[in-house]
Amino acid sequence: MRIFFTGGSGKAGKHVAAHLADQGHQVTNADLAPLGHPEVADLTVDLTDAGQTYSALAGLATMDELDLPAAPSYEAVVHFAAVPRILLTTDTTTYATNVLSTYHVLEAATRLGIPKIVFASSETTYGICFAQGERKPLYVPVDEEHPVVPEDSYAMSKVAGEVTARSFQARTGTDIYGLRINNVMEPHEYAEMFPAFLDDPAQRRRNVFAYIDTRDLGQMVQRCLETDGLGYEVFNVANADMSVAATTSDVIEQFYDGVEVRREMGRDETFYAIDKAREMVGFDPQHSWRDVLTDPGTE
Repeated sequence: MRIFFTGGSGKAGKHVAAHLADQGHQVTNADLAPLGHPEVADLTVDLTDAGQTYSALAGLATMDELDLPAAPSYEAVVHFAAVPRILLTTDTTTYATNVLSTYHVLEAATRLGIPKIVFASSETTYGICFAQGERKPLYVPVDEEHPVVPEDSYAMSKVAGEVTARSFQARTGTDIYGLRINNVMEPHEYAEMFPAFLDDPAQRRRNVFAYIDTRDLGQMVQRCLETDGLGYEVFNVANADMSVAATTSDVIEQFYDGVEVRREMGRDETFYAIDKAREMVGFDPQHSWRDVLTDPGTE
């Protein structure tokens, strides 16, 4: 596929863009900074500018395309570009940047007739991650039906993006899939960060004790690109296990006292439910911090 990938130079995007290129797709990275991957075309685009966004999506990706009889069209858009969390810039800039860029990408892509759009939403939409003080989910495991009522600018922008995407899908019939991505982890971060999480699981409370390996995130995006006809859908994206060594029963007892437990859960099962992604697009996460570190509970 010829894919227009926004934010391919970011922490998550650089891995997913490279994964898609490795799968044989032609990937254009639209970002303010280049990725520098030999198989990914870099294009400097300010997505908060509607004209730049439309021009980039309607234009060429590589010099080689000059030899074609006509300019080719993109077959899919993967939209990851965003201010990635609060406290990197002002709240007003975070919200405005994320909402405007998402609107511009969705409008341009649908007007150009691009048939598939996959966009990055966030775990923060559930209002737990960046809440002031402690916020518990209404029930566990947290699935896509859980209310999304955040208070911070980043999560608000992601909820606005979901509403915007749903509206463009209703208007055009384009397949538009949103990914509520959990805390993104690169493989090298297991050895660097996870020992502290195993010692003190409270550090993972704001992420519902979940995480997503960049390699499995790449797989999820690939599965979405390969699955047609769903219309508008949102999916939780996380690895199958928790990011702590405590068992699910331990976590429920220590952190979720009084929270409804809606079904029986496995010993290490994520509280950030991925059942929908498994069933609808065949998501099958393959990686775990346990591949690198020893779970103290199994020694």
